Amino acid sequence: MLFNPFSLKGKTVLVTGASSGIGRGIAVLCAKMGAKVIINGRNALKLEETIELMEGDRHQIVLGDLTLPEERIKVADALPQLDGVVYCAGIGQRVLCKSILEEDIDAVMGINFKAPVILQTALLKKKKINKSASIIFITSIANESPSYGNALYSASKGALISYANCLGIELAPRKIRVNCISPAMVKTELIFRGVVTEEQLQKDEQKYPLKRYGNPEDIAFLTIYLLSDASLWMTGSNLKITGGAR
Repeated sequence: MLFNPFSLKGKTVLVTGASSGIGRGIAVLCAKMGAKVIINGRNALKLEETIELMEGDRHQIVLGDLTLPEERIKVADALPQLDGVVYCAGIGQRVLCKSILEEDIDAVMGINFKAPVILQTALLKKKKINKSASIIFITSIANESPSYGNALYSASKGALISYANCLGIELAPRKIRVNCISPAMVKTELIFRGVVTEEQLQKDEQKYPLKRYGNPEDIAFLTIYLLSDASLWMTGSNLKITGGAR
């Protein structure tokens, strides 16, 4: 048998935000690499579409809105023992600093920061994370690359990176790794919808040294490495994947 250090055979992996975009791309590739994949999101129809794209028939949908306490509990209770968790669920919301409202903060921080943190707390309390598991947060280079109207999104991702660093230290005695992946712009169906034109996006792509935005698959390949036993000595890292963008 050909040795493959990146195989996920025998592993059970949870992917949140698997309804579309990066989360869907990660779920599909995890299945292809042999994992049993549990996918989470709020849209049942979209999750069914993701399942249809996945190889194998062992996969499972756990529907639930992670911003709602009662649904978070149901999700955590429904999950099996996990060898990997990939937190992809999130939103972007552009609003200038002078126009930020309290409800804007609650919305962005609630989904991008509070939801994964509190779910992770529930998974630990319920002992759903196996020894030597891998936990991955999909963050963003926006944390250190400011742009107009992006303060809340940048702050939420920065908070998640700081949280992950502390979580990694606390879980290290159980050999559980915690890492972040921080992409630059990735092409998804939600990319700046209604804000900029396709022509503007194509022009901006040319500013990247590799002359394109990322695709969900680009992020998925790096995620597979972090979920696999090939990364057993990696924790507390924030891996940037940017096509050369700074």
